[in-house]
Amino acid sequence: MEKTFEEKNTEMGGFISRSEEFIQQNQKTLIIAVVAVVVIVLAIFGVRKWYVQPRENRAAEEMFAAEQWFAQGDYDKALNGDDTFRGFLGVIDDFGCTKASNLAKYYAGCAYLHLENYEEAIHWLKKYNGKDLFTGAEAEMMLGDAQWELGDAASAVKHYAKAAKKGDNAIIAPTALFKEGIAYLQLNDNTKALECFNAVKHNYPESTEWSEMDKWIAVAEAGK
Repeated sequence: MEKTFEEKNTEMGGFISRSEEFIQQNQKTLIIAVVAVVVIVLAIFGVRKWYVQPRENRAAEEMFAAEQWFAQGDYDKALNGDDTFRGFLGVIDDFGCTKASNLAKYYAGCAYLHLENYEEAIHWLKKYNGKDLFTGAEAEMMLGDAQWELGDAASAVKHYAKAAKKGDNAIIAPTALFKEGIAYLQLNDNTKALECFNAVKHNYPESTEWSEMDKWIAVAEAGK
């Protein structure tokens, strides 16, 4: 049977009374809990405003100088800095847990790849946490390049495949697929190589690799 309006009011009144009684009995505990929450919120805000953000700003300044050297092709200086600015490795060491430090790992890996120091390139590129699709895919492709240069075609294939999936666009995917196909040829897996070359041929007609695909498709087919 549905409760009457009076019964509902009585229940509500009882609930309110019990709540008031609970508050009165635990007033000190509740006040302490509220104060604790306020202190925690203020502490988090203070840490972000007076510690985290200044570190982010300083790291970004250091990164700007290193990026300029990198763009000029001065990879050693970009990595190690000078008397004024730290360089990518200094940013990584001195500004850990910042966005700039994470991005510096990407640049460091790329710089070492240019310097043909493939082990260091792999070390830093694996540490980079590439959340955006472009740099994440680029990092995977550079890992593939480094593994390829070290003679590890099997590892290169895996990174090229990841790069193609992460960067599923006309800029990164066709290049990654083409390199993946070449690596498969090295591994004598012509069937997989043919799949990669055909994917470029049919899906990326605007890519720079497209004009070369008929030749590579013929190479893969001849080896089957």
